[in-house]
Amino acid sequence: MTSTTTDTAGISTRGSATAWEGLVTAALLGTDRRTPPAEIMTPGRDAPVALLDAAALHTVRRRAGLLPARAAARPEPAPHDGRRPLPEPARRRLGQLLADRSAPSGGGGRRGTAPDLTELLPQWLAAANEHGYRAPAAALPALLDAARARTDLRPLALAFAGPRGLWLARLNPEWKFALRGASGGSVLPDARDIEAVRRLWEEGLFAERIALLGAVRAHDGEAARALLASTWSSERAEDRLMFLDSLRTGLSEADEPFLEQALSDRSRNVRSTAAELLSALPKSALAGRMAARAATCVSMDRTGGGQVIVVEAPHECDADMQRDGVVQTPPSGRGERSWWLGQLVEAAPLSTWPGRLGGRTPEEIVALPVLDDWADELHAAWCRAAVRQRDARWSAALLGRPVTSRESGPGTPSLAERAKLLATLPSAERASWVAAFISAHGLSEAFQLLGVCTVPWAEPLGRAVVDALDIARDAGSYPWSFSGVMGLAERCLDPAEASRLELLTATPDETEDTSPGAGGYWSEAFQRLVSTLRLRAAMLAELTQPSELAELAEPAEQAVPAAMTAPAELVAPTGLAVPAADQAVPHISAEHSAP
Repeated sequence: MTSTTTDTAGISTRGSATAWEGLVTAALLGTDRRTPPAEIMTPGRDAPVALLDAAALHTVRRRAGLLPARAAARPEPAPHDGRRPLPEPARRRLGQLLADRSAPSGGGGRRGTAPDLTELLPQWLAAANEHGYRAPAAALPALLDAARARTDLRPLALAFAGPRGLWLARLNPEWKFALRGASGGSVLPDARDIEAVRRLWEEGLFAERIALLGAVRAHDGEAARALLASTWSSERAEDRLMFLDSLRTGLSEADEPFLEQALSDRSRNVRSTAAELLSALPKSALAGRMAARAATCVSMDRTGGGQVIVVEAPHECDADMQRDGVVQTPPSGRGERSWWLGQLVEAAPLSTWPGRLGGRTPEEIVALPVLDDWADELHAAWCRAAVRQRDARWSAALLGRPVTSRESGPGTPSLAERAKLLATLPSAERASWVAAFISAHGLSEAFQLLGVCTVPWAEPLGRAVVDALDIARDAGSYPWSFSGVMGLAERCLDPAEASRLELLTATPDETEDTSPGAGGYWSEAFQRLVSTLRLRAAMLAELTQPSELAELAEPAEQAVPAAMTAPAELVAPTGLAVPAADQAVPHISAEHSAP
């Protein structure tokens, strides 16, 4: 004979589960549509109040009925990170930046005068990595959460998190992105330890293998190629593509035999990448084949009164062209012949053209007229070749003078392509060109070009941007039309410019042509710019504190790894550390409830 126990509310434990389901249903539908179970109703109470009372009671009952779960094995201790600890001011600053990463920027499109800390975090991480600091162990969960939310932060955040960050990411499924994409978070063996390298290459995570390949390649290019060849045929197509792409760093003529073999890969993407890498080697056999094909398509026409370029695009895309990376089927809206021509010209060494076109310089070549409306196609292909081959002289020739309009100049009118060309120039020349472009054309077309300039901006470039913003303010334009450039200025202007910008923080007088309220918005925007520049200066100063200050934080840092091995802290779904007071509470599982 079985018995049924009751609690102080008179509800049987046997009916507890049924009562809880009834409570949930009534709460979801509302007591007007679903009457709560009769056994939980308190006499004299309205249905909603009775429902809440019963929910409180049953919640306590359910929690009290849980039994401790079986203890899991403790994880291995966190690996050692030999980098130096952060200075205490920088540690506090990091906490501030991570805590503010999800803060709203204000309502109504008005940002106010306070700096946007979320936009300063990447710059802080870059500076901390440059100084060789390690991440505080207590900040790792918030750092990984920030990297999970923002893909642009991941390379910097994972490098800063180091081996402890990767170790911690293994213990929380929400941070698995770090295991796929981390290149600096693992502890790699010495590149000269052949056995350890081989073992990690065969057994490691993909991210560890990518990092290992890069480390071995930096030490011994031949050993890295041998390592890659040892498992090449058994790798997945997407992994072969990533491994091949990693050869861009340190690409040399010694890589040519391996890349030539990859031209016969079963994956089209792998074949295309191999062809692209080979075309970046001007002395490679593929570059020579492409040069011969392209030279038959582009030549000088001397039959007319002047000297012009004549183009005869390919009439077919044969098997040899396809093996060398030429894609046969063009995108929608492109003609086949122009599509094939562009691929041949962009893969041919730029050194092909001076000899082919009368010994002219790149500047003279791009200035020549081209018959039959082939100029745009030919110049666009030369632009892609200059970017691929990192040829600064050709890039400068194709960019032309910055005061010339995009439509009438050489090269390509695309701002995106111009930005790529600029990236091949020395940083000083790049900044000078963009500064002259802004002075001639204003800021409306300069956003993409500014994005490729070295930070902090050189003085001429910074002055050109500020002068253009000042002109826009005086013209009465609305500041949010320039919000993108203003945001870049906050991150990229030299912090030393803050004092010079103080005059611009005053609210200008409004005239008849001024947009209503624009002066106040401009004043706020410049105040925010000044305060952000000063904050950046303070951040950089904190990261360059004397090493003696950093050593004061060492004892507290050393105590963290043992605490970090506690499963309660590491597997929390939110990635947040469990307070010390909570770690004494046994782990409980819903599977172990009292009958």
